Amino acid sequence: MQQLPNDKNLPIEKLAACFNNTSATYKFYWLLSIVDALEARIELQSTMITKKELFARMIGNAWYTINYFHISFGVQDKLQSAIEAIKISEAFTIDANKNDILKKLLNTENSATKKQLVQFNNNVPHWFLSPWFPGEDKATIYKKSNHSSFYCPYALHSDFIAVDILWTNYFLLNAAFIRDFCYWNLSLFLQAKNPNVPDIANKLIKPASRNSLNKQRKFWDIVLDELGSVNCIYTKRALTKGDFAVEHFVPYNFVSHDLMWNLIPADKSFNSSKSDKLPSMNKYFDSFFNMHQTAIKIVNEKDPKNKSLEDYLTILPELNNLETNHTKNKFRDTIQPLITIAANNGFEYL
Repeated sequence: MQQLPNDKNLPIEKLAACFNNTSATYKFYWLLSIVDALEARIELQSTMITKKELFARMIGNAWYTINYFHISFGVQDKLQSAIEAIKISEAFTIDANKNDILKKLLNTENSATKKQLVQFNNNVPHWFLSPWFPGEDKATIYKKSNHSSFYCPYALHSDFIAVDILWTNYFLLNAAFIRDFCYWNLSLFLQAKNPNVPDIANKLIKPASRNSLNKQRKFWDIVLDELGSVNCIYTKRALTKGDFAVEHFVPYNFVSHDLMWNLIPADKSFNSSKSDKLPSMNKYFDSFFNMHQTAIKIVNEKDPKNKSLEDYLTILPELNNLETNHTKNKFRDTIQPLITIAANNGFEYL
């Protein structure tokens, strides 16, 4: 989504220009929060929104991307540093629900949290309106925003904004398009900040649910039917059919996919405790590769049309010659950089 819907009564080009020369994430999350807030009060037909609510919504909207997927917003991004501080001051979990975050932040009496929220008032509300008032200072933007002749989205006040009625109708009518526009531009911005991190676009919103791993479990069931059991590479406990977890060797929080070459059967209790920790390549890679090497041979023989085998073709040229060091090196060359980059992005080792 690279363009916003036009409106003959509004300067939509200025709204789009808000994301020109962006050096931080706050503009994306500020606009997303305005749309969220307007939708939340649509039955009240109110266009007045407290700044505290918008700042809290910004925290909630960015929470999952920072805490669950460990995406870097840049060392100088105040939204990221605020979230890291609030996670401590309010004792939130890394996958907290954004509505729960909003509710708690709106009612918090924690002075450290309040300090983190109020800091955004120094820059966010007025600098977002820069395309309407280029070169103007904060005081002037506040004053001019209250004059309808400038057709800016909202009027600025000390503790709240009042969204213009024409803009309110535009935001509500085109909410889905505006969100797509924000996330498109945000994903481009964050990809530049995280050039080696895969699938940024799918790490901006908390998914309603994770994909089922039933297909991948059936793949390993074929292996266990043949072997009877395999040893967990972490705990060495014998795993049997129906008594294992399907585990992401490189955490899902980083790779954001369920491709077969990254999945192995593991001890259920260990899988729960491992969470998003990284395995040591020196300690676990050989066992990890050997398990996949054996599995490919068995499934290729017992069920050669199994769709999960296709996942391996993204890293292996063919599946009928697995004995060479070249095959093992291809696996290592895929896994090692992911582990290294994830560690650099804040994921911890076991």
